[in-house]
Amino acid sequence: MSVTLGQPVPDFTGQATSNTTVKLSELKGRKVVLFFYPKDNTPGCTSEGQAFRDLYEEFQASDTLVFGVSKDGMKAHENFRAKHEFPFELISDTDESLCKLFDVIKLKQMYGKEYMGIERSTFLIDSNGILQHEWRKVRIKGHVEDVLQAAQMVDTQALAEDNDSKDEEE
Repeated sequence: MSVTLGQPVPDFTGQATSNTTVKLSELKGRKVVLFFYPKDNTPGCTSEGQAFRDLYEEFQASDTLVFGVSKDGMKAHENFRAKHEFPFELISDTDESLCKLFDVIKLKQMYGKEYMGIERSTFLIDSNGILQHEWRKVRIKGHVEDVLQAAQMVDTQALAEDNDSKDEEE
C-alpha cells in the first residue's frame, strides 16, 4: 500500500531525533511536511535541510510541522541535525517502512552502477491527514519555497471551502 494524492495518509509511527516518536494521528489539526532525502551530510541533502531550516519560522507561522526522513540511523541523524542547527526533527527509517509507504525507494545510478535508494521527494499532508501535494525527483533550488507556498495555500483553500459551506447554510 502506498499513499495517494487527495486521500488520507495511513497512520504511521517513526523514531525521530531528540528521543521523540512521530505518530501521524497525533499530529491531526496541523499540516505536516515530510521531506525524504538520500543521506545525511551529503551536499544536496545538506542544502535541502538548510533551506527548510532557513524558512522554518514561516512554516511554523502557517501551522506546518516539518520532518526530514532518511534511512540513516539515529546517531547520524543527531549529528546531522546538530551540525546544521536544524530546528525540526529527523525521522530514522532504517526498516524503510515510511519509504515504502510513500514509494520513494527507486532504482538510481551513480558512477555507472545501479542501486536502490531514496528518490528526493516531499509530501504535504493537510490538517485532516489528507495528502495534498507531492513533489518527486526534487531539484533543490526553489523547492522549499514551493512547499511553503503550497502549505500556505492549503490554509487559504480550507478557509474558502469553510466560507462556501457557511454561505450555503444561510
